[in-house]
This record gives sequence, structure tokens and C-alpha cells, in this order.
Amino acid sequence: MPDRTESDSRKLLRRLKEILGAPGGGQDRLDRITRHIAQSMGTEVCSIYLFRDPQTLELCATEGLRAEAVHQTRMRLGEGLVGRVARTGRNVNTANAPSEPGFRFMPETGEEVYSSFLGVPIQRVGERLGVLVVQCVAARQFSEDEVYGLEVVAMVLAEMTELGAFQGGQSDSMPQAHRFPQMFRGATGQEGAAAGHVWLHEPRVVVANPVGDDPEKELLRLNEGVERLRSTVDKMVAAADMGGEGEHAAVLEAYRMFAHSRSWLRRMEEDILLGLSAEAAVEKEQSTARARLEMAADPYLRDRLHDLDDLSNRLLRILTGQGSDTGAEMPSDPILVARNIGPAELLEYGRRLKGVVLEEGSVGSHAAIVARALAIPLVIHASRITTEALNGDQILVDGDQGVVHLRPEESVLKAFLDKIAMQAAAQDRYAGLRDLPATGTCGTTIQLYMNAGLMADLPSLEGSGAEGVGLFRTELQFLIRNHVPRRAELAGLYRRVLDNAQGKPVHFRTLDIGSDKVLPYMKPQDEPNPAMGWRAIRVGLDKRGILRMQVQALIRASVGRPLHVMFPFVADITEYEAAYRILMQEMAREQRLGHEMPSDIRVGAMLETPSLAYAPKKFFEMCDFISVGGNDLKQFFFAADRENERVRRRYDTLSTSFLALLRQIIARCDEARVPLSFCGEDAGRPIEALTFAALGFRRLSMRPASIGPVKHLIRRVDLTELRAVIDEAQESGLSSIRGPVTAWLARQ
Repeated sequence: MPDRTESDSRKLLRRLKEILGAPGGGQDRLDRITRHIAQSMGTEVCSIYLFRDPQTLELCATEGLRAEAVHQTRMRLGEGLVGRVARTGRNVNTANAPSEPGFRFMPETGEEVYSSFLGVPIQRVGERLGVLVVQCVAARQFSEDEVYGLEVVAMVLAEMTELGAFQGGQSDSMPQAHRFPQMFRGATGQEGAAAGHVWLHEPRVVVANPVGDDPEKELLRLNEGVERLRSTVDKMVAAADMGGEGEHAAVLEAYRMFAHSRSWLRRMEEDILLGLSAEAAVEKEQSTARARLEMAADPYLRDRLHDLDDLSNRLLRILTGQGSDTGAEMPSDPILVARNIGPAELLEYGRRLKGVVLEEGSVGSHAAIVARALAIPLVIHASRITTEALNGDQILVDGDQGVVHLRPEESVLKAFLDKIAMQAAAQDRYAGLRDLPATGTCGTTIQLYMNAGLMADLPSLEGSGAEGVGLFRTELQFLIRNHVPRRAELAGLYRRVLDNAQGKPVHFRTLDIGSDKVLPYMKPQDEPNPAMGWRAIRVGLDKRGILRMQVQALIRASVGRPLHVMFPFVADITEYEAAYRILMQEMAREQRLGHEMPSDIRVGAMLETPSLAYAPKKFFEMCDFISVGGNDLKQFFFAADRENERVRRRYDTLSTSFLALLRQIIARCDEARVPLSFCGEDAGRPIEALTFAALGFRRLSMRPASIGPVKHLIRRVDLTELRAVIDEAQESGLSSIRGPVTAWLARQ
């Protein structure tokens, strides 16, 4: 590494600090900064380009180019050498700019006489804010020291841009940050609408003073902070109960080694010697490494981004004293905003939250499962919202459309609040139906059950008018712990669930893990297609100790009461037979031990694979009930991964081909006289629910909030007449019956 301890850089940074601290507007500061950088580096040109929007760069200040080009010259991301730096996050250093691939000549700037070009990204923790450029008439390859020095200056500019030093209300400066309305298009994780105020799960650390006046003092602060960080990480790794050797242990050890990396510390020390404060040096290294790792082809290296971000953020909080508890008071109507969040952390917030917005996540992630259990709207894939949102900002979450409005305009706010008011009024109307049956005008009655997974769900059983719990997801109690729950813990939980159900049936689905639901203490399976891999009943039959422990807990919880057990993801009759045998063996064992038994037991399966629709007749006769798992069945029927936003909405549930499969399942269950239900997101959508009821489903299981709208619609129509509409639409050769069904409903 070259010696970077010369004083020129520190002098430049100190001068920048003086400029930034002096009175004046944002444009004046930018103009003075470009002038001093050009003088310090001995270049004819210094220019600052900042993002006007995510795809557009704007020349905001220059020394050496034509002054009239400022705020007039704009380019798209990736356009020209400046756009290339912005798109890739990598420096461009050339002595002959016109010969570089992608060079774009902009005559309005007068840059044609400048041969050499050095551009470095202005970026802050993964967020690219702009580009800093210096140019010379003479052909000049900038030295490694000069490049490094300009990177440090860009780091300071990034921090000052974030703090709003260059922004204001003037027409010739950049618009103020965190002030204007923003809309984010993401994806639906959980339906519903909510209005509230932002509560950041991890508030951003603000580096108020990026320039260090005393390098020795800053080096001491950095080293003390790193020692505290290493001590914390060592204790965390030592305390982690990971069951000895295994992949998790290796990952944690890699994390610890990263914290103890000497090269990581050395690079931050070099930045301090060049003039940065300790926290600014941490953030510069985080931004630089992040840009490098994001471009890596190796997925393992890209995954190390999370380690890097976590360690850097921990160190920044140590140095700045800005912990998670910032002293801010949670608003009365909090909308949680986070990059991502684990199930246990989300449960800690509980029902205080009005909604959740995540930058990452998936429709089947742990957070989405908990959000559904809490019945709060969730939007995922809301890119960059954590960088734009501030605690207390007004925010609207439209989980139905996967859209978030941050700091909404008055017209948007009014329309959204009207929508929420209409939904609330409708729920009030539905409350009057709570004790009435879901009986159509034809006299056909449909049983409406609710899905649950938490004790917190059970109060909804009475309030929603549900006739029981059609699906109780037992995996949530495994997902929110860092160790396997004990049998006594599970038995106590299941007992409380049955107590709260007050005699209404509860269908317990045995552990459904794998695919998108990986236990924190379970070795991840590196599977190319986990949705079709080692999951659910397949795990239970291979790890029989867990399945046996769980059914023992269910038996002991159901003393003197009926027990309903449902096995998930059965694809073949032999899997059901094996799971059924285990359950019966445990029943016999409990009886031999003299334990009191359930008053009755009903055993069923979730039909989630097309193969099971063609199972031998014996399978249907063995089952006491069958529940169609609509989410998975649709995904496998259409070969459309429900985690893939490009395809998951491509196929219609009311497709005539999919309904033909459902008709066959209904017919086979009718033949075997086995009760059949439909469980999944579609069961809670009124038009789909009505169609299923007309086809022959007599039980639907959905989230509690959907029971009112579905019951309301069923009670207004003749299901026999709708069945005739469906039959005619299918026979006509239509690909979907949605149009005819919707048109028929409009006439009712």
C-alpha cells in the first residue's frame, strides 16, 4: 500500500469542512467545493453530478466547464463516462477519455478540450448519490494516491449530501431530501390497507462530522470501538446454541473472523490518516466493499454483504452512540419500515403495528407468515424506502396493490383514507352477520373457518364468526426460537389454543418447514428448487423424532377433547400411511403409559400436489378429512413459483383447467364421503370463494378479516344458479370463467 499520510488531503478536507460550516446556500457551497478540489489536485476541471431521480444525473456544480451548463446538462444512468461510474459504482481513470467505450461528447459543457478524466462515485452504504469528476487538458493518468484521495473527498460529499448541505428550496439547487412525496411499488405480502407514521426498525446512523481534526484521537476511537465490537461478537458466537458442528457454526465463525480482520481495520485506519473521522472511515469502507461485493458473481460473496452491513452498523452505533433505542417515541399508529426482519422481532412489536413495509422479503417469508397471523398489511420489495423514510413521516400502505405512499400529497391521503373508511364501514356491516350462517338463497350452507398460527389469533375466532380453525400453523412456534421447543412447551401452547377455541374444532397442521421456512437452528439445504424439495411431511418422516415429539404434545394437550391432526404436503399415499402409523403408535404408547386420551381423533391431509388428486381410492377412504392447500396446489399446477414476482400473478385461479382439477378432487371426496375444504389466500377472496362454493366445496378456511365479506356475498346469491353459469362458461372453451362470473354477479 502506498503511503497516504501526506497532509494535502487533510488540508483539503479541513477546507471543505470550513466551506460546509460557513453561511450560504447549497449552490454556493457546491461552487466553492469544486473550485477548491480543482486547485488542490491541480486540474482544470472539477464537476459534481448528483441524481435528480433514480435514473437521471444532473450537473450541479463545476469549475472549468461552462457555467451555463449547470442544472441544464443531464444524462441517463449508464450514459457516458459519468453515467458509467454511477451505474457500476466503480472509478473510471483514463488519460484519453474520448477513446473510452461509452464516451459521450456534450458540446454544451465545453469539455472537448479535456483529455484526462477521473470519476469516482459519491455513495453512502449502497446508495449512489452522484459522481465526482476531475479533468485535465493534458493526457494524465491519475496516480493511486490521487484516486484514493478523491474517493475520501467523495465520501465527505456523500455524508454532506445526506445531511442536506447542498439542498434547499431554490430553483437552481437540488430539492430538499426527506421532504417530498414518494411512491414505492413493491409486492403484496399481506393484503389490507393502513395509514400511519413511520417507525424505523433500525434507524439510520447519521455521521454528523465526517472530517477528523485529530488523526491520533480518531485512530484511538476506532481501535477502542473495534475492540468492543470484537468482544461483543465473540460473546455472541460463544453463546449461540447451534448444536455443535455444522453449517451454521461455520457461518458464525466466518462472521467472527470478519470482525477480527486486520485488513478491514487497516483500510479504515488509512482513511483516518487521510483526514476522515472514525465513523466516516467505517462508512467509507462499508460503501466501497458493498459496491465491490454487489458485483460479485459468487452468491456466497454476495451473501457476505449482510455480515459486512451488520458489523459496520454495530461499529457505527458504538462510535456514534446512536443505538437502536434513540429515545424517539413510537407513534400511536406505527408502520414498521425495515430492510428485513425476523419473525421473533416482528412478534415483539405485535399488534401495535398498523402495517409493515420491507425492502426485501418474500410472500412466503417468516415475516409474511407472522404478518398474516397478526392480520396487518405487508408490502415487500419496496426498494430504497429505508433510505428515504424518517421516523414520524406519514405513510400509507396498500397491501392489496403492493404500493406505499410516503409523505403523501393531500389528494392521495384523502382518497386513501376514504378507502379505509369504506372498508371499516363494510366490516361494521359484516359484524351484524357474525352469528348468521353462510347460507345462499338456494339454501346451501358453507362452513367458514379461519387460519391461525399464534395465540394472538384466537380472539378473532369469536369476533369473526368463524366456525373453527381450519388451519393452525404449528411451525411458527419453531421459527421464533433459536432451539427446538420442548414437548412440554408445545403441549402447553396447544392446550391454551384449544381452551381459547371454546369447543370449536382446531385443525393442527404438523410441522411445515423447508422451502421458504427454514428454522434458525436447522442446517439449510442447498437445493436448486426448495419449494419442490425436502420440506413438510418429507422432513417429518426423515426426522421422526421431531414428528413423534409434536404428535405427543398434541395428544397430551387434547385430553378429554377431540383432536384434529393434518399432515402437510403429502404427495403419495405411502407418506400418509407412514405418518398415520406414527400417530397411531404414539396414541397407543400414551395409552400404555396410563395418560388420559383425547375424546376423539380425526386425521387428514393437505392436498397440495396434483399427484394426490390421482391417489388410489384407499387414500381418500383412509382420511377423516382433506384440505386443499390452494397456494401450493396452484403453484405446482401452473409450474409458477409463488415467490417469483414475474410469474406468480400470471395465472388465474379461475382458469377453467385449474377448476377442472378442483372438480375432480371434489368428485373423489364425494365418492369416498370424506369432508373437503379449501384453504389458502384464494379462499378469502369473495369471487373465488363463491366459485369454490358453487363447485361443491362446503368448507372454506381463510384469514379472519375475510370471513365477513365472503359470508356477505354467499348470503346474497343462489349457488345453484352460479354453478350453471360456471358450467356454461367451461363448456364454451373460455380459458377463464372470471368474466362470466363477474358479469353474473353484477346482474344480481
